[in-house]
Amino acid sequence: MDSGFQAEKLRLARQLLGMSLAELGVEVGASRQYIHQLESDAKSPNSEMEEALASVLEVRPSFFHSPLKNSVKVEQTHFRKLRSTPISLVQQVLAYGTMYEHLVGLLDRNLTLPVVDFPEFHVETADDIEAAAEACRHHWGLGVTRPISDMTRILENAGAVVVLIEAVSEKIDALSMSRARPIVVRSSKKEALCRQRFDLAHECGHLVMHQGIQTGSKETEDQAHRFAGAFLIPKLSFLREFPDGRRMNWRALFEMKLKWKVSVQAILYRAKDLGIIDAAQYRRNQVQLRRNGQAKREKFDDEMPLEQPLLLEKCFDLLSEKRRLYIDGMANELSIQTSLLMRLLGFLPSIQKLDAESRSADFGSNIVNFRQRTSGAGSA
Repeated sequence: MDSGFQAEKLRLARQLLGMSLAELGVEVGASRQYIHQLESDAKSPNSEMEEALASVLEVRPSFFHSPLKNSVKVEQTHFRKLRSTPISLVQQVLAYGTMYEHLVGLLDRNLTLPVVDFPEFHVETADDIEAAAEACRHHWGLGVTRPISDMTRILENAGAVVVLIEAVSEKIDALSMSRARPIVVRSSKKEALCRQRFDLAHECGHLVMHQGIQTGSKETEDQAHRFAGAFLIPKLSFLREFPDGRRMNWRALFEMKLKWKVSVQAILYRAKDLGIIDAAQYRRNQVQLRRNGQAKREKFDDEMPLEQPLLLEKCFDLLSEKRRLYIDGMANELSIQTSLLMRLLGFLPSIQKLDAESRSADFGSNIVNFRQRTSGAGSA
């Protein structure tokens, strides 16, 4: 049913591409004031203008004729440094979140995705955070003595949708959105595996400790930071393996890095958190890393391949194989152009490469399941 032109859908599409009112006006041959009037519902475009707007914004004209539902609000999104983030960037990220919400809704209607299974904890003290991190490990059957083999898979097994995107500014490393099915967005421009894993563990901390709490303050960011360190290297294991001695044993630190897949910088920070080294020792060691040219890129980073999200890709493979719903059809369901869907996904779905035989096969199930729980606590 045509609901008439929906002004907020135009705003959503524009913000998604990070365009200003003036920039969109130039693209469609209109003034900034006219675009503002469209978005404020003071005017409605004719069919020719609708088609021009849709073409520029990579949507279909029908996109503008369905009400905006389940839009992501800033208070539902865990931003780092929210106060210093430009408003235009915040709006773009929220637009991405809203579109992911619509995409996930489409997948949930067609497939059985992993059950959302994020426990919730109220924390106040450092000990509360350490306990929450260990409780999470036990809840997901990971134990507390072995490294996490794949942090991305932990989140996906717990029912979150993890996406890597290039379109959002480098100013945002990662963020998470508290939805019925949590969404975790990470910039693909931050290349080191250890930093990638720490970012994801940080967002996991927000999801389990800060439900209903607006984050972005120093307190909530410090809590999520400590959670990440405690989740990736539990306290007892850390105390057992961190090198003793007045002079830092760098070889032992890098051995810890390779085992736990946590950066040396994060290991040193955790040692300070736990009182093993003091603030002066921490600073001296950070200076030493910088002098050795390892402030942003550490030794062994180039040898550690990045983790890759699998849930969305498996969903698209399964939909194409069982339901014969291909990328163009999914874009049509969302009333957007295929190019925009590919931008949202951040990967080239293997469904485009399926041969005729696999496309015609009957797989007999619409359950997306790649959970591999074993007795090994490090398995994910």
